[in-house]
Amino acid sequence: MGTGTELGRVRGLGSAHHGVTHWWHQKITAGTNILFMAWLLISLARLPGYDYASVHTWMSSAWVAVPMLLLIASVFYHFRLGLQVAIEDYAHGQNRVVLMILLNLFVAVTAGIAIFSILKIAFGAAA
Repeated sequence: MGTGTELGRVRGLGSAHHGVTHWWHQKITAGTNILFMAWLLISLARLPGYDYASVHTWMSSAWVAVPMLLLIASVFYHFRLGLQVAIEDYAHGQNRVVLMILLNLFVAVTAGIAIFSILKIAFGAAA
């Protein structure tokens, strides 16, 4: 049937002892992505105009900046989890390690740029 003890199979723990944690993280971030994206689309639809000044003023509010930061964190974490699964499934040997390092660097840099941009606007960068 399978390897491991009966108790380990019941708990869903594999050889790495992580169980379904990765799967749950993907499902939770997918749900938060749906909620935050719905908030973003509704908020954008309610704006009086879509010119630079209107959007900049809208983004400078704490009530907008905080959910935007949470959206960025959720989207990039979900992105990383999904690509991690693809790399683990299809990359082999040394390529897997290199691809995981590149993935982590890419996600950290792009999420950092997005977070910096939101914080710059929220804390009053000139328009």
